[in-house]
Amino acid sequence: MEDWLTESAAELGRGIEAGRIDPVDLTERYLAAIENHPYRDRIYARLTGDRARAEAKAASERARAGLRRSPLDGVPISWKDLFDTAGVATEAGTALLKGRVPDRDARVLANATSAGLVCLGKTHMTELAFSGLGLNPVTASPPCVNDHQAVSGGSSSGAATSVAFGLAAAGIGSDTGGSVRVPSVWNDLVGLKTRSGRLSLEGVVPLCARFDTVGPLCRSVEDAALLLAAMENGRPADLQGSSLKGLRLAVLRTSAFENLRDAPRAGFESAVERLQSAGAVIQDIDIKCVSRGMALAGQVFPPEAYGTWMHMIEANPDVMFGPVRERFRAGANVSGPDFVAAWQALDRYRAEYADATAGFDAVILPTCPITPPTIADVTADHAYFAAENLLALQNTRIGNLMGLAGVTLPTGVPSCGILFQGPEEERLLRIGKAAEQALS
Repeated sequence: MEDWLTESAAELGRGIEAGRIDPVDLTERYLAAIENHPYRDRIYARLTGDRARAEAKAASERARAGLRRSPLDGVPISWKDLFDTAGVATEAGTALLKGRVPDRDARVLANATSAGLVCLGKTHMTELAFSGLGLNPVTASPPCVNDHQAVSGGSSSGAATSVAFGLAAAGIGSDTGGSVRVPSVWNDLVGLKTRSGRLSLEGVVPLCARFDTVGPLCRSVEDAALLLAAMENGRPADLQGSSLKGLRLAVLRTSAFENLRDAPRAGFESAVERLQSAGAVIQDIDIKCVSRGMALAGQVFPPEAYGTWMHMIEANPDVMFGPVRERFRAGANVSGPDFVAAWQALDRYRAEYADATAGFDAVILPTCPITPPTIADVTADHAYFAAENLLALQNTRIGNLMGLAGVTLPTGVPSCGILFQGPEEERLLRIGKAAEQALS
């Protein structure tokens, strides 16, 4: 039983299938671990213990009857506090939504429940998901697993730390500019950013609907594939026989290597060497439209975010954390014509990027150019908060702007990862599985 809290979701599922693990015992083990953990209240916004126990009991009965609904039937996971849960508060890390209780589950949560997954509770997050650091003085700031004085990455901060500290088998988060991948890399997890539109946003508190995506934070690429399938009621990617031999990988030598600090550089370079040793063919590329697209970020993210939330923000601005509030308000400085022109340009850059990378199996880059700063430092200095936040999202935002899927993997250097990007999740998951074996 002691190993259950460190096993992958897929391993736990196989244990349930084999009769080695009872979902009821497994769920009680997780609930007890959460209750007894010193960071419980900094990771979980609220638990759904009654729901978890009922779902685990049903999963146990199905397992005994040989009627399991999916490979993860009976496995307990956490949900970021922007996924609606029927009858349970969903507040998206902000006092603006305090007391908000939806009457139905988000579509992805309903699908996962139908697949037999057990909902442990809702995890803390950056306020309204608009920061990559994971700092939230309004509710709570989960600590990084590698440095408990540091931020854990955002905005899916609690989703990542629930897994990293052994308080969930996997966590479900959202990614608008890096919010699955940054907390995944800083807590040495696998994170999958899906393409916009791949998974339903019904019942998900929005930030920027054109960029918002749903994705898992977990312990393995296999977990990511199984969770993706569960959330869309689909079939998981076939990862059997995955290999790096002969695969063409492009290193994106553009703005992704600006401001790259020593530890992330060392982790990335070491990972590239291991991928090459496993048979990958790696080539540097420089795609000019990436930098031009990055320059448009301030014209597409803030105005959509502020347009979505401005009335609620301005009705009660003082309840928000100042730096996050001002990130929203920056959207007021972008005109409607500039917003439209920026999106038209971005669509052209996406087409250019697709043409430039068509001959490669995936594009690779350091997931994040920095390691997590301390909570004290980013709390005390708002200018430092803003600067570190932009750096945290520097590389991940490329994937959002270019409309890509992405898988981040640990490199073995703490809080440093390698990001695989491409136009299609299943292909990336196969590459990620092979890379995971080479990097482990």
